[in-house]
Formats: sequence, C-alpha cells, structure tokens
Amino acid sequence: MKLAFSTLGVPGLPLADVLGLATAHGYHGVELRAHPEEPVHPGLTPAQRAGVASDFKTAGVEILGLAGYVRVAAPGEDDAVIGEIRALLDLARDIGAPFVRVFPGGDEQTAEEADATAARRLGTAAEYAADLGVRILLETHDSHRTGADAMRVLGLVGHRQVGALWDVMHTWLGGEQPVESFAALSPHLGYVQVKDIASAEDRTPLVLGAGVLPLAEVVEVLSRHSWDGWLCWEYEKRWYADAAALPELLSPGREHVVRLLNESA
Repeated sequence: MKLAFSTLGVPGLPLADVLGLATAHGYHGVELRAHPEEPVHPGLTPAQRAGVASDFKTAGVEILGLAGYVRVAAPGEDDAVIGEIRALLDLARDIGAPFVRVFPGGDEQTAEEADATAARRLGTAAEYAADLGVRILLETHDSHRTGADAMRVLGLVGHRQVGALWDVMHTWLGGEQPVESFAALSPHLGYVQVKDIASAEDRTPLVLGAGVLPLAEVVEVLSRHSWDGWLCWEYEKRWYADAAALPELLSPGREHVVRLLNESA
C-alpha cells in the first residue's frame, strides 16, 4: 500500500512546501483539497494547471485525488450539481489526478430520496468521467456514513467510473466494523482515508495510533484481502485550530502505518 496525506492538514500551504513535506517524510502522494482558499481549485487557468502537474512530476510525488465539496444528494437542481462535478473532473484530468471526492449531503431528504438523487446525478456524471479517465468517489460521510449506506447509492449507479472512498472515522461512528465496511465497499473501493481522534465526542485530530479509531483492524482486513491501494491520512487541522501542526507529526504517522503493515504481512 502507498501512503498519502491530505492538504486539509496544512491549509493554504504553497504547493512547493507541500511537496517538500511529502518528500522529506516519505509519503508517496498528496490528496489536494479543491477549494478556492487552496492553491489548487477549479478556477486555475490552463497554464496554472500544467504547472501543478509539472511540479508534482518533478518532485516524484503523485497526486492521489481532488477532495471536492459537491453534495450529490443535496436538494436543488441536478444541472448545478453535475456542473460542479464536471469542473472538478476537468481539473483532475488536467493535473493528472485519478480520483475526485464527492460528499453525499443528503440529510435534508429521506434516505430513499437521497439515494435516488445521488445515484441519478452520479450516473450522469459517470459518462463524462469515463471520457476523461477520472473516477468519482463517494465518501462515507454525513447522510451515508457507513459502507452499507454508500452501497445503496453505488448499487443504483452501477458504473465503474463511480466508486467509494472509505473514511474510517465515519464508518466507525456509524457503528460499522472494518470487516463489514470492507465487505460492502471493496468492489468499488478507490482509496481509504485514515485518521485518529480521542473519542466520538472529541474529534480533534491526533497523530495516527494515538486515538480510538480501529486503524490496526482496517490495515489487517485490507492486507488479508491483498488490497494494494492508497491510505490517505486526512488530518483535519483546517477545522481544529488548536490541533498540533501536521508537519511535526508526518514522520511518526508514517512510521505507525508501516508498523501496522508489517504486523499484518
């Protein structure tokens, strides 16, 4: 498995510094938070996009994906949501990112309505994604917190270009065991977001291994099934100003994951 970290942990940091952190601390890739306050977002010009791709290639670091904020099950017009997804897909194609992350965001509808809305929009966007060679990943989050929840949507979509992003905190908060989450998501799994927190009530980010999330169980089930994808550390510093700075934690976090992988080998 390869290890990446999300720029959510270093909000607003220039790309040159992000790449420096990745190479200095032994990370294979970076997940880019696609937001206007970040260096990479859909408003970039063609020349800026080419520059991002070139910078990553020169550094020998991979772009794992774009973490977008589209809510595919939210109320509203389909065209606006699909347009946002397409803008992210265009950006991903231009900078060489294989994945685009979207959220469910269906809390304002019944489960059945949210499932149908998300599936309809994702099914439409999937054809565009296929033309660009980019995959849309529905994250286990908010209204669809567990693998079983996400599978209700993915089963309706039924398109290879639409898959799943397993956020291990949300499946845990939803009461799902890692073996259950993997069983549900594995046919569609793009990559896995790992993190750690003190408790369900205190979600301030911690260095990997210092909290309560079942990271060892997650790595064990992935290893047992010979899954050879990406683990991405999503350290949510952007939302927790008092959390420790991520750069000083990057090496201990990587070392913890390496230990887990060795134990599961």
